[in-house]
Amino acid sequence: MREGSGRTPMPLHTITDMLNRQKIVENMVRTQGMRRHELVTAVVQKQHTAEVQATLGRLSAAEIGELLESLSAEDAQRLWDLVGEAREDDILWEVSTDLARQLAGSREPRFRQGQVCAYEIKNGRMHVVTITSSRDLENLKPIWIDLLGVSDSERGWIARRYGLELPNPDKLTDLEVSARYYEEEKDEIHLHSNFLLDREGTSRSVPVAFVVHKGILFAVRNEELPVFRLQRLRMRNHPGEISDCMDLMLALYAADVEYSADSLEDTYATLRQVSQQVLSEKVSDEAAASILSAIAEEEDLNSRIRGNMLDTQRAVSFLMRGRFLSPIQLEDAREIIRDIESLNTHTAFLFEKINFLMDATVGFINVNQNKRVSQLTVAGVIFMPLNVLASIGGMSEFSMMTHSVPWPVAYSALILGMILLGWGTYVAVRFYEKRRQRREAQDRVRSE
Repeated sequence: MREGSGRTPMPLHTITDMLNRQKIVENMVRTQGMRRHELVTAVVQKQHTAEVQATLGRLSAAEIGELLESLSAEDAQRLWDLVGEAREDDILWEVSTDLARQLAGSREPRFRQGQVCAYEIKNGRMHVVTITSSRDLENLKPIWIDLLGVSDSERGWIARRYGLELPNPDKLTDLEVSARYYEEEKDEIHLHSNFLLDREGTSRSVPVAFVVHKGILFAVRNEELPVFRLQRLRMRNHPGEISDCMDLMLALYAADVEYSADSLEDTYATLRQVSQQVLSEKVSDEAAASILSAIAEEEDLNSRIRGNMLDTQRAVSFLMRGRFLSPIQLEDAREIIRDIESLNTHTAFLFEKINFLMDATVGFINVNQNKRVSQLTVAGVIFMPLNVLASIGGMSEFSMMTHSVPWPVAYSALILGMILLGWGTYVAVRFYEKRRQRREAQDRVRSE
Protein backbone atom coordinates (compact mmCIF):
# COMPACT_ATOMS: atom_id res chain seq x y z
CA MET A 1 0.00 0.00 0.00
CA ARG A 2 1.34 3.46 -0.87
CA GLU A 3 2.43 6.00 1.64
CA GLY A 4 -0.46 7.88 3.19
CA SER A 5 -3.11 5.30 2.21
CA GLY A 6 -3.91 4.01 5.66
CA ARG A 7 -7.23 5.96 5.75
CA THR A 8 -8.41 4.89 2.27
CA PRO A 9 -11.46 2.66 3.11
CA MET A 10 -13.39 5.41 4.90
CA PRO A 11 -12.73 8.13 2.23
CA LEU A 12 -13.75 5.65 -0.50
CA HIS A 13 -17.04 4.92 1.23
CA THR A 14 -17.65 8.62 1.87
CA ILE A 15 -16.84 9.71 -1.69
CA THR A 16 -18.99 6.92 -3.19
CA ASP A 17 -21.98 7.96 -1.05
CA MET A 18 -21.53 11.60 -2.07
CA LEU A 19 -21.39 10.75 -5.77
CA ASN A 20 -24.43 8.47 -5.50
CA ARG A 21 -26.44 11.10 -3.64
CA GLN A 22 -25.48 13.67 -6.25
CA LYS A 23 -26.72 11.42 -9.08
CA ILE A 24 -29.97 10.60 -7.24
CA VAL A 25 -30.78 14.24 -6.56
CA GLU A 26 -29.95 15.24 -10.12
CA ASN A 27 -32.24 12.51 -11.47
CA MET A 28 -35.07 13.59 -9.18
CA VAL A 29 -34.74 17.23 -10.20
CA ARG A 30 -34.59 16.26 -13.86
CA THR A 31 -37.61 13.91 -13.80
CA GLN A 32 -39.93 16.05 -11.69
CA GLY A 33 -41.57 19.03 -13.34
CA MET A 34 -40.74 21.60 -10.73
CA ARG A 35 -40.42 25.28 -11.33
CA ARG A 36 -37.07 26.95 -11.76
CA HIS A 37 -35.54 23.64 -12.81
CA GLU A 38 -32.19 25.13 -13.85
CA LEU A 39 -31.81 27.15 -10.64
CA VAL A 40 -32.51 24.14 -8.42
CA THR A 41 -30.08 22.00 -10.43
CA ALA A 42 -27.33 24.62 -10.14
CA VAL A 43 -27.82 24.95 -6.36
CA VAL A 44 -27.76 21.18 -5.84
CA GLN A 45 -24.66 20.72 -7.99
CA LYS A 46 -22.87 23.56 -6.21
CA GLN A 47 -23.68 22.06 -2.81
CA HIS A 48 -22.46 18.57 -3.73
CA THR A 49 -19.39 19.95 -5.47
CA ALA A 50 -18.38 21.93 -2.37
CA GLU A 51 -18.92 18.86 -0.18
CA VAL A 52 -16.80 16.58 -2.37
CA GLN A 53 -14.02 19.19 -2.78
CA ALA A 54 -13.87 19.72 0.99
CA THR A 55 -13.39 15.98 1.47
CA LEU A 56 -10.73 15.81 -1.25
CA GLY A 57 -8.89 18.72 0.35
CA ARG A 58 -8.29 16.58 3.44
CA LEU A 59 -6.76 13.71 1.45
CA SER A 60 -3.25 13.32 0.10
CA ALA A 61 -2.51 12.80 -3.57
CA ALA A 62 -1.76 9.11 -2.92
CA GLU A 63 -5.16 8.60 -1.26
CA ILE A 64 -6.99 10.36 -4.09
CA GLY A 65 -5.09 8.21 -6.58
CA GLU A 66 -6.24 5.02 -4.86
CA LEU A 67 -9.79 6.36 -4.77
CA LEU A 68 -9.72 6.95 -8.52
CA GLU A 69 -8.35 3.45 -9.09
CA SER A 70 -11.18 1.97 -7.00
CA LEU A 71 -14.07 3.85 -8.64
CA SER A 72 -15.87 3.06 -11.86
CA ALA A 73 -14.84 4.89 -15.01
CA GLU A 74 -17.83 7.26 -14.79
CA ASP A 75 -17.37 8.06 -11.11
CA ALA A 76 -13.62 8.44 -11.54
CA GLN A 77 -14.18 11.02 -14.30
CA ARG A 78 -16.73 12.89 -12.16
CA LEU A 79 -14.29 12.94 -9.24
CA TRP A 80 -11.38 14.01 -11.48
CA ASP A 81 -13.38 17.00 -12.70
CA LEU A 82 -13.64 18.20 -9.09
CA VAL A 83 -9.89 18.03 -8.42
CA GLY A 84 -8.15 21.39 -8.35
CA GLU A 85 -5.74 22.14 -11.17
CA ALA A 86 -2.87 22.64 -8.74
CA ARG A 87 -3.10 18.98 -7.61
CA GLU A 88 -3.65 17.31 -10.97
CA ASP A 89 0.03 16.55 -11.66
CA ASP A 90 0.59 14.98 -8.25
CA ILE A 91 -2.50 12.79 -8.65
CA LEU A 92 -1.53 11.72 -12.17
CA TRP A 93 1.79 10.45 -10.78
CA GLU A 94 -0.20 8.20 -8.41
CA VAL A 95 -2.52 6.47 -10.90
CA SER A 96 -1.83 3.92 -13.62
CA THR A 97 -0.97 4.97 -17.16
CA ASP A 98 -4.30 3.73 -18.55
CA LEU A 99 -6.33 5.61 -15.95
CA ALA A 100 -4.22 8.74 -16.47
CA ARG A 101 -4.97 8.69 -20.19
CA GLN A 102 -8.66 8.13 -19.47
CA LEU A 103 -8.82 11.08 -17.09
CA ALA A 104 -6.41 13.60 -18.68
CA GLY A 105 -6.14 12.39 -22.27
CA SER A 106 -2.72 12.84 -23.82
CA ARG A 107 -1.54 15.18 -21.09
CA GLU A 108 1.65 14.07 -19.33
CA PRO A 109 2.25 14.87 -15.65
CA ARG A 110 5.17 17.23 -15.15
CA PHE A 111 7.65 17.79 -12.35
CA ARG A 112 6.51 21.16 -11.09
CA GLN A 113 7.29 21.34 -7.39
CA GLY A 114 10.97 20.39 -7.48
CA GLN A 115 13.78 19.75 -9.91
CA VAL A 116 14.85 16.37 -11.25
CA CYS A 117 18.10 16.01 -13.18
CA ALA A 118 19.55 12.86 -14.74
CA TYR A 119 23.28 12.51 -15.48
CA GLU A 120 24.37 10.19 -18.27
CA ILE A 121 27.84 9.39 -19.59
CA LYS A 122 28.16 9.59 -23.36
CA ASN A 123 31.52 9.30 -25.15
CA GLY A 124 33.34 9.84 -21.87
CA ARG A 125 31.55 13.09 -21.08
CA MET A 126 28.82 13.74 -18.57
CA HIS A 127 25.52 14.93 -20.03
CA VAL A 128 22.87 16.56 -17.86
CA VAL A 129 19.19 16.18 -18.72
CA THR A 130 16.55 18.15 -16.83
CA ILE A 131 13.57 15.84 -16.37
CA THR A 132 10.22 17.57 -16.84
CA SER A 133 7.96 14.60 -17.65
CA SER A 134 8.00 10.82 -17.71
CA ARG A 135 8.99 10.71 -21.37
CA ASP A 136 12.37 12.29 -20.61
CA LEU A 137 13.47 9.12 -18.78
CA GLU A 138 12.51 6.61 -21.46
CA ASN A 139 15.77 6.39 -23.43
CA LEU A 140 18.21 7.45 -20.71
CA LYS A 141 20.83 5.28 -19.03
CA PRO A 142 21.80 7.57 -16.15
CA ILE A 143 24.33 6.94 -13.42
CA TRP A 144 22.87 9.69 -11.21
CA ILE A 145 19.33 10.95 -10.71
CA ASP A 146 19.22 14.01 -8.47
CA LEU A 147 15.84 14.82 -6.88
CA LEU A 148 15.75 18.31 -5.39
CA GLY A 149 12.65 19.37 -3.46
CA VAL A 150 10.25 17.00 -5.22
CA SER A 151 6.82 16.18 -3.82
CA ASP A 152 5.89 12.83 -2.31
CA SER A 153 3.98 11.88 -5.47
CA GLU A 154 6.86 12.77 -7.79
CA ARG A 155 9.33 10.88 -5.61
CA GLY A 156 6.97 7.91 -5.38
CA TRP A 157 6.56 7.72 -9.17
CA ILE A 158 10.32 7.64 -9.75
CA ALA A 159 10.65 4.96 -7.07
CA ARG A 160 8.03 2.80 -8.81
CA ARG A 161 9.59 3.55 -12.21
CA TYR A 162 12.91 2.03 -11.12
CA GLY A 163 11.54 -0.51 -8.62
CA LEU A 164 13.00 0.76 -5.36
CA GLU A 165 12.17 2.76 -2.23
CA LEU A 166 13.06 6.47 -2.05
CA PRO A 167 12.62 7.94 1.43
CA ASN A 168 11.95 11.53 2.37
CA PRO A 169 15.27 12.76 3.82
CA ASP A 170 13.58 15.12 6.29
CA LYS A 171 11.86 12.13 7.92
CA LEU A 172 15.13 10.31 8.55
CA THR A 173 16.82 12.83 10.84
CA ASP A 174 15.96 10.93 14.04
CA LEU A 175 17.22 7.55 12.86
CA GLU A 176 19.90 5.81 14.84
CA VAL A 177 23.33 5.54 13.26
CA SER A 178 22.88 1.80 12.69
CA ALA A 179 19.76 2.49 10.59
CA ARG A 180 21.35 5.11 8.32
CA TYR A 181 23.53 2.76 6.31
CA TYR A 182 22.20 -0.61 5.18
CA GLU A 183 21.80 -2.89 2.17
CA GLU A 184 18.42 -4.17 1.00
CA GLU A 185 17.89 -7.69 -0.32
CA LYS A 186 16.90 -6.39 -3.77
CA ASP A 187 20.31 -4.88 -4.50
CA GLU A 188 19.71 -1.50 -2.87
CA ILE A 189 22.32 0.37 -0.84
CA HIS A 190 20.83 3.05 1.42
CA LEU A 191 22.88 5.81 3.01
CA HIS A 192 21.55 8.80 4.91
CA SER A 193 24.13 11.58 5.37
CA ASN A 194 24.23 15.18 6.55
CA PHE A 195 25.90 17.83 4.40
CA LEU A 196 27.10 21.19 5.67
CA LEU A 197 25.36 24.37 4.56
CA ASP A 198 27.26 27.48 5.70
CA ARG A 199 25.55 30.58 4.36
CA GLU A 200 25.31 34.23 5.50
CA GLY A 201 26.72 33.60 8.95
CA THR A 202 24.40 30.67 9.75
CA SER A 203 25.38 27.03 9.53
CA ARG A 204 23.21 23.93 9.58
CA SER A 205 23.17 20.35 8.41
CA VAL A 206 20.98 19.33 5.47
CA PRO A 207 19.98 15.65 5.28
CA VAL A 208 20.46 13.81 1.99
CA ALA A 209 19.25 10.28 1.24
CA PHE A 210 21.40 8.21 -1.14
CA VAL A 211 20.16 5.01 -2.76
CA VAL A 212 22.30 2.94 -5.13
CA HIS A 213 20.25 0.58 -7.31
CA LYS A 214 21.30 -1.21 -10.50
CA GLY A 215 24.22 1.11 -11.14
CA ILE A 216 22.26 4.32 -10.56
CA LEU A 217 22.79 6.74 -7.68
CA PHE A 218 19.57 8.36 -6.48
CA ALA A 219 20.07 11.48 -4.35
CA VAL A 220 17.00 12.85 -2.56
CA ARG A 221 17.26 16.24 -0.86
CA ASN A 222 15.03 19.20 -0.17
CA GLU A 223 17.59 22.02 -0.38
CA GLU A 224 20.28 23.10 -2.82
CA LEU A 225 23.79 22.49 -1.49
CA PRO A 226 27.15 23.99 -2.51
CA VAL A 227 28.70 20.51 -2.59
CA PHE A 228 26.32 19.38 -5.34
CA ARG A 229 26.89 22.55 -7.36
CA LEU A 230 30.65 22.02 -7.04
CA GLN A 231 30.38 18.42 -8.20
CA ARG A 232 28.26 19.35 -11.22
CA LEU A 233 30.85 21.96 -12.20
CA ARG A 234 33.69 19.46 -11.89
CA MET A 235 31.91 16.88 -14.01
CA ARG A 236 31.49 19.42 -16.79
CA ASN A 237 35.06 20.75 -16.61
CA HIS A 238 36.88 17.46 -15.97
CA PRO A 239 35.32 14.70 -18.09
CA GLY A 240 36.41 11.15 -17.50
CA GLU A 241 36.93 11.39 -13.74
CA ILE A 242 33.55 9.76 -13.01
CA SER A 243 32.88 6.35 -14.51
CA ASP A 244 30.11 4.90 -12.33
CA CYS A 245 27.78 5.76 -9.46
CA MET A 246 30.29 4.74 -6.76
CA ASP A 247 32.87 7.15 -8.17
CA LEU A 248 30.20 9.82 -8.03
CA MET A 249 29.24 9.10 -4.43
CA LEU A 250 32.85 9.17 -3.27
CA ALA A 251 33.34 12.43 -5.19
CA LEU A 252 30.36 13.98 -3.36
CA TYR A 253 31.75 12.93 0.02
CA ALA A 254 35.20 14.25 -0.94
CA ALA A 255 33.65 17.57 -2.02
CA ASP A 256 31.86 17.75 1.33
CA VAL A 257 35.21 17.33 3.11
CA GLU A 258 36.71 20.13 0.98
CA TYR A 259 33.76 22.40 1.67
CA SER A 260 34.11 21.74 5.40
CA ALA A 261 37.83 22.53 5.17
CA ASP A 262 37.02 25.87 3.51
CA SER A 263 34.58 26.64 6.32
CA LEU A 264 37.30 25.84 8.87
CA GLU A 265 39.62 28.31 7.12
CA ASP A 266 36.94 30.98 7.48
CA THR A 267 36.69 30.03 11.15
CA TYR A 268 40.46 30.49 11.53
CA ALA A 269 40.21 33.96 9.98
CA THR A 270 37.32 34.97 12.24
CA LEU A 271 39.04 33.71 15.39
CA ARG A 272 42.22 35.56 14.38
CA GLN A 273 40.29 38.83 14.33
CA VAL A 274 38.64 37.95 17.63
CA SER A 275 42.06 37.19 19.15
CA GLN A 276 43.32 40.66 18.23
CA GLN A 277 40.34 42.19 20.04
CA VAL A 278 40.63 39.93 23.07
CA LEU A 279 44.38 40.44 23.46
CA SER A 280 44.15 44.24 23.32
CA GLU A 281 44.79 46.25 26.47
CA LYS A 282 41.18 47.15 27.13
CA VAL A 283 37.94 45.42 26.18
CA SER A 284 34.67 47.16 26.95
CA ASP A 285 31.54 45.29 27.95
CA GLU A 286 29.94 46.05 24.57
CA ALA A 287 32.98 44.70 22.72
CA ALA A 288 33.02 41.65 25.00
CA ALA A 289 29.38 40.92 24.17
CA SER A 290 30.16 41.13 20.45
CA ILE A 291 33.19 38.88 20.89
CA LEU A 292 31.20 36.28 22.81
CA SER A 293 28.56 36.24 20.07
CA ALA A 294 31.19 35.68 17.37
CA ILE A 295 32.87 32.95 19.41
CA ALA A 296 29.53 31.19 19.94
CA GLU A 297 28.80 31.20 16.19
CA GLU A 298 32.22 29.77 15.36
CA GLU A 299 31.86 27.14 18.08
CA ASP A 300 28.52 26.06 16.62
CA LEU A 301 30.02 25.86 13.11
CA ASN A 302 33.06 23.95 14.36
CA SER A 303 30.97 21.37 16.22
CA ARG A 304 28.64 21.02 13.21
CA ILE A 305 31.63 20.38 10.94
CA ARG A 306 32.97 17.80 13.37
CA GLY A 307 29.59 16.03 13.50
CA ASN A 308 29.25 16.02 9.71
CA MET A 309 32.76 14.68 9.26
CA LEU A 310 32.00 11.88 11.70
CA ASP A 311 28.86 11.11 9.70
CA THR A 312 30.81 11.10 6.42
CA GLN A 313 33.49 8.89 7.94
CA ARG A 314 30.87 6.34 8.95
CA ALA A 315 29.31 6.38 5.47
CA VAL A 316 32.65 5.86 3.71
CA SER A 317 33.62 3.14 6.19
CA PHE A 318 30.30 1.39 5.47
CA LEU A 319 31.08 1.38 1.75
CA MET A 320 34.55 0.00 2.44
CA ARG A 321 33.35 -2.73 4.79
CA GLY A 322 30.51 -3.73 2.47
CA ARG A 323 32.97 -4.40 -0.39
CA PHE A 324 31.02 -2.18 -2.75
CA LEU A 325 34.15 -0.46 -4.06
CA SER A 326 36.79 -1.37 -6.58
CA PRO A 327 40.51 -1.32 -5.61
CA ILE A 328 40.94 2.18 -7.06
CA GLN A 329 37.82 3.39 -5.29
CA LEU A 330 39.08 1.84 -2.03
CA GLU A 331 42.20 3.98 -2.28
CA ASP A 332 40.05 7.07 -2.87
CA ALA A 333 37.95 6.14 0.17
CA ARG A 334 41.08 5.77 2.33
CA GLU A 335 42.21 9.22 1.16
CA ILE A 336 38.85 10.66 2.25
CA ILE A 337 39.25 9.00 5.66
CA ARG A 338 42.73 10.50 6.04
CA ASP A 339 41.42 13.96 5.13
CA ILE A 340 38.64 13.60 7.70
CA GLU A 341 41.14 12.61 10.40
CA SER A 342 43.21 15.68 9.52
CA LEU A 343 40.13 17.90 9.81
CA ASN A 344 39.27 16.33 13.16
CA THR A 345 42.69 17.41 14.44
CA HIS A 346 42.00 20.97 13.30
CA THR A 347 38.54 21.02 14.90
CA ALA A 348 40.06 19.82 18.19
CA PHE A 349 42.60 22.66 18.04
CA LEU A 350 39.84 25.15 17.28
CA PHE A 351 37.83 23.94 20.26
CA GLU A 352 40.84 24.67 22.50
CA LYS A 353 41.32 28.09 20.93
CA ILE A 354 37.63 28.90 21.30
CA ASN A 355 37.71 27.88 24.98
CA PHE A 356 40.78 30.07 25.55
CA LEU A 357 39.18 33.09 23.89
CA MET A 358 35.96 32.49 25.79
CA ASP A 359 37.83 32.35 29.13
CA ALA A 360 39.86 35.45 28.23
CA THR A 361 36.75 37.42 27.28
CA VAL A 362 34.96 36.39 30.47
CA GLY A 363 38.12 37.38 32.37
CA PHE A 364 37.98 40.89 30.86
CA ILE A 365 34.33 41.16 31.87
CA ASN A 366 35.29 40.19 35.42
CA VAL A 367 38.13 42.75 35.40
CA ASN A 368 35.69 45.48 34.32
CA GLN A 369 33.31 44.48 37.07
CA ASN A 370 36.12 44.45 39.62
CA LYS A 371 37.07 47.97 38.55
CA ARG A 372 33.53 49.15 39.18
CA VAL A 373 33.47 47.43 42.57
CA SER A 374 36.84 48.99 43.41
CA GLN A 375 35.55 52.42 42.48
CA LEU A 376 32.52 51.91 44.68
CA THR A 377 34.79 50.75 47.52
CA VAL A 378 36.94 53.87 47.22
CA ALA A 379 33.84 56.03 47.22
CA GLY A 380 32.58 54.20 50.30
CA VAL A 381 35.91 54.72 52.13
CA ILE A 382 35.90 58.45 51.25
CA PHE A 383 32.33 59.14 52.26
CA MET A 384 32.28 57.05 55.44
CA PRO A 385 34.07 59.69 57.62
CA LEU A 386 32.08 62.42 55.88
CA ASN A 387 28.87 60.67 56.92
CA VAL A 388 30.14 60.63 60.49
CA LEU A 389 30.84 64.37 60.41
CA ALA A 390 27.51 65.08 58.74
CA SER A 391 25.70 63.11 61.42
CA ILE A 392 27.55 65.04 64.12
CA GLY A 393 26.64 68.34 62.49
CA GLY A 394 23.00 67.36 62.59
CA MET A 395 22.98 66.69 66.33
CA SER A 396 21.63 69.16 68.87
CA GLU A 397 24.93 68.88 70.81
CA PHE A 398 26.71 70.52 67.87
CA SER A 399 24.40 73.52 68.08
CA MET A 400 24.95 73.63 71.81
CA MET A 401 28.76 73.58 71.42
CA THR A 402 28.68 76.34 68.79
CA HIS A 403 25.92 78.49 70.32
CA SER A 404 28.38 81.37 70.75
CA VAL A 405 29.46 81.13 67.08
CA PRO A 406 27.18 82.41 64.35
CA TRP A 407 25.62 79.44 62.60
CA PRO A 408 26.88 80.44 59.10
CA VAL A 409 30.41 80.38 60.36
CA ALA A 410 29.94 77.13 62.30
CA TYR A 411 28.41 75.24 59.42
CA SER A 412 30.87 76.71 56.92
CA ALA A 413 33.70 75.43 59.08
CA LEU A 414 31.99 72.03 59.26
CA ILE A 415 31.65 71.82 55.46
CA LEU A 416 35.26 72.92 54.97
CA GLY A 417 36.38 70.26 57.42
CA MET A 418 34.39 67.64 55.52
CA ILE A 419 36.02 68.69 52.24
CA LEU A 420 39.51 68.53 53.74
CA LEU A 421 38.80 65.17 55.31
CA GLY A 422 37.43 63.73 52.07
CA TRP A 423 40.38 65.04 50.08
CA GLY A 424 42.83 63.66 52.60
CA THR A 425 41.12 60.25 52.56
CA TYR A 426 41.20 60.20 48.74
CA VAL A 427 44.94 61.06 48.72
CA ALA A 428 45.64 58.33 51.25
CA VAL A 429 43.69 55.72 49.24
CA ARG A 430 45.43 56.71 45.99
CA PHE A 431 48.84 56.57 47.70
CA TYR A 432 48.03 53.11 49.03
CA GLU A 433 46.88 51.91 45.55
CA LYS A 434 50.02 53.20 43.81
CA ARG A 435 52.22 51.63 46.44
CA ARG A 436 50.40 48.28 46.00
CA GLN A 437 50.77 48.48 42.20
CA ARG A 438 54.51 49.22 42.49
CA ARG A 439 54.93 46.25 44.81
CA GLU A 440 53.09 43.95 42.40
CA ALA A 441 55.19 45.22 39.48
CA GLN A 442 58.39 44.54 41.44
CA ASP A 443 57.18 41.04 42.29
CA ARG A 444 56.49 40.35 38.60
CA VAL A 445 59.97 41.58 37.65
CA ARG A 446 61.58 39.33 40.29
CA SER A 447 59.54 36.32 39.13
CA GLU A 448 60.61 36.89 35.51
